[in-house]
Amino acid sequence: MISRSSFRQTTRSLFDLASGDIPARLCGIASLLILARKWGVVFVGVYALAQSMVQYTYPFIDFGLRHVGARLIAKYPQAGSEIVERVQRRRLLMGAAILPLLLGYALLSNTPFQLKVFLFFFSAMSCLYAVSLEWAAWGKENMRLIAATKMMIPGSVLLFLLLGLRSQHVLWWLVAGNAVGYIAQGIAFYGWWRKWRPAGEQRINLAAVRESLAWSRTSIMGLAWFCNLAFNTIDMLMLGVMSNPHQVGLYSAAYRIMNQVLFTYYLLMQVLYPRHAKQDAAGRARALRPRILLILFCVGGAIALLLSVSRKLVLDIVFGHQFLAATWLLALLAWAIPLDFLTSYLSNAYIAWSMEKKVLACTAIAASSNVVLNLIWIPSYGATAAAANTLFSYLIFLTSLALAGRFAKELAPERRAVPELAG
Repeated sequence: MISRSSFRQTTRSLFDLASGDIPARLCGIASLLILARKWGVVFVGVYALAQSMVQYTYPFIDFGLRHVGARLIAKYPQAGSEIVERVQRRRLLMGAAILPLLLGYALLSNTPFQLKVFLFFFSAMSCLYAVSLEWAAWGKENMRLIAATKMMIPGSVLLFLLLGLRSQHVLWWLVAGNAVGYIAQGIAFYGWWRKWRPAGEQRINLAAVRESLAWSRTSIMGLAWFCNLAFNTIDMLMLGVMSNPHQVGLYSAAYRIMNQVLFTYYLLMQVLYPRHAKQDAAGRARALRPRILLILFCVGGAIALLLSVSRKLVLDIVFGHQFLAATWLLALLAWAIPLDFLTSYLSNAYIAWSMEKKVLACTAIAASSNVVLNLIWIPSYGATAAAANTLFSYLIFLTSLALAGRFAKELAPERRAVPELAG
């Protein structure tokens, strides 16, 4: 059973994180609605494509360092300076390495040249994420700090969008807002670290730190996160090359509504990660009780049913009449919600329990199936194929995670002891 103190602490951390994430989400929604109402489906599609490119800079820059670094900070706080120095050195290197890849995708996108330039520069500004110490604050469970900095980037983008609303070069106002937001966030985290890093810390457990941060270890986590992101968002990038901005805009509208429903749940996963990392075998078994998984699925199913029934009204109110063509897309994507509740919970727990290889295998299978299905069907059916393929890939992902957990040695110490006793 979960103790009252643990429940209160989890709830407090969740509210701390939500206090920053909710305003950040509102700023992001406001920017999107302004673009949708003023410029229409195509511009929303281009902006969504730029944000998808931004999403891929995060796992590339971290490449496993965010989760591994947070886990190390949680387990070895006395070695904080050594951990931060090693992690940040690698993040800066990866931030520079992704720039040519962003340029290459922008040139390949099925958009006019001016929009290709926007795609590159907007996404390139996200490389400033490399200087952020958000991962260290996460490892120290400083959810209030993370919450306080959450809205800096979307808030800055919204502010600059409003300032440049009457300009003929509104795209460059968006680029400037993105850059200012990342710079402000980086400064805030460094200010916190300089104040709160351990004074005269004991340099112990450095062998464990070096081993955990070795490329051979973090690359597994990095590939797992990258595959998970590809599984969730590769549809948008493939539509950007294989279809057109109009299809991207419709798919983005449906996907964003689904994603807004999931954001509170993702906050809970962030809060639980440092605590999962500290669990012993008994704690892991309790975390995977069938009753917990069933509750998660039922709650997600109820939300999916409500969203599916009200999809036309929601799209009309949020985006406007011109986005009603996305009604069928939202009906399909809504039923990914209960599946996401389970896959997010399981993959988050597995990673915290150092099961990166298993998560990597599961996400690689799911992402590969999604890519193959999209290559086959997107040229003919566009966004409809992307939505249907997403739902089918979720089923593959959940099945893979369930099988991985069923046969994982990390989760079944009792089963290994039985043959020895019988012998």
